[in-house]
Amino acid sequence: MSFAFQKPYKGPLRAVVLDWAGTVVDFGSVAPVAAFVETFRRRGVAVTAERARGPMGTPKKVHIGLMLKMDEVAREWERVHARRPDQADLDSLYQEFEPIQKALLPQYADLIPGTLEAVAAFRRRGLKIGTTTGYTASMMAILAPEARKRGFEPDAIVTADQVPSGRPHPWMCVAAAMRMQVYPMQAIVKVGDTLADIEEGLNAGMWSVGVVETGNEMGCSWPEFRELPIRVREDRRAKAFRKMQLAGAHAVVDSIAQVPALLDEIAARVARGERP
Repeated sequence: MSFAFQKPYKGPLRAVVLDWAGTVVDFGSVAPVAAFVETFRRRGVAVTAERARGPMGTPKKVHIGLMLKMDEVAREWERVHARRPDQADLDSLYQEFEPIQKALLPQYADLIPGTLEAVAAFRRRGLKIGTTTGYTASMMAILAPEARKRGFEPDAIVTADQVPSGRPHPWMCVAAAMRMQVYPMQAIVKVGDTLADIEEGLNAGMWSVGVVETGNEMGCSWPEFRELPIRVREDRRAKAFRKMQLAGAHAVVDSIAQVPALLDEIAARVARGERP
């Protein structure tokens, strides 16, 4: 067995890479769920929001494909269409999904509370701000200007269709680092609300932070979140925290508003030569 010496990076943090829906916009990541449910409804197949949330964070066509492989969805498809779904069904579903999703995006472009304050804190630290998303470039051509109107404009936006493979593969994070001209990867913090976000960051060699209350794992819009009984809210929150931790998150927070407070802790770990 051979070993190689590796000099540890002990410099400052240089960037954050943020997810979009459920992390900086669209409290509860409602827009994609609504689009998936509506797409299947038009084919006569009822899917629950919970099932639609299962593969969240992956590229949207991959997401639909994973939904079609769910036993409950496949059985319902077979009941309605007298056969199991195939590749042609996936292709046609995605073609129908795209315009539905695009039409919904402006309705769900409001920033999650604390986003602008967190971004300002990142900027004060001298950090670049990149973003990755399961949305396509044409979808982001709608969402990004809406977010810009509300004060959020990152240094880089990388979409799933701009790289060989989306989450959980690392390529969007790698592309974001290249566009921001920031390295090494252990000087970057990835923040997202899905398990696929955590895997993406880990696979890219970044520090990975999970967001629960505002995102997919909690699965509530802002009005729904406010109406949840405290006991139900805390139970769902605890389960979401645990799932993020088991996925390998270095830290888990309720929302992006809490991320700036984590940075000193992560920076101290980097200064000690620790790697993600």
